[in-house]
Amino acid sequence: MMSLTASGRKLTGMVERLEGMPPGTVGFRAGGEIEREDYDNVLIPELRRALERGNGLRTLYVIEELDRFEPSALWADAKLGLNLGVRHHEAWVRSAIVTDIEWMADTAKLFAWMIPGEARVFALAELAQAKVWVAGT
Repeated sequence: MMSLTASGRKLTGMVERLEGMPPGTVGFRAGGEIEREDYDNVLIPELRRALERGNGLRTLYVIEELDRFEPSALWADAKLGLNLGVRHHEAWVRSAIVTDIEWMADTAKLFAWMIPGEARVFALAELAQAKVWVAGT
């Protein structure tokens, strides 16, 4: 399945590492149809590497066009929350969710209290500010 981002870039269903992040942070771009392999091959290994560096987790997630989550991806997300969110709760410093998808932003704001560390939602036009915030102290 292929989607078009707000900038007109073609995006197949995936999660990819976001380049150009400030030092000590890790960012991801998600879109299209999210599958379990996206968690197993990208998200989980990158978060584990960041955790192993011992500087705390400062994460940013850009969600542009989201078609759907494959059921096994939802399960992987739940396990990720248990394995990294609960077991390493103290390691999470800041998480920024960057999206123009209204229901996604509203849901993230509603459940921000469940996200370890500080969490904040930004519009896509505020990506630069989100990067600065997630890297801050």
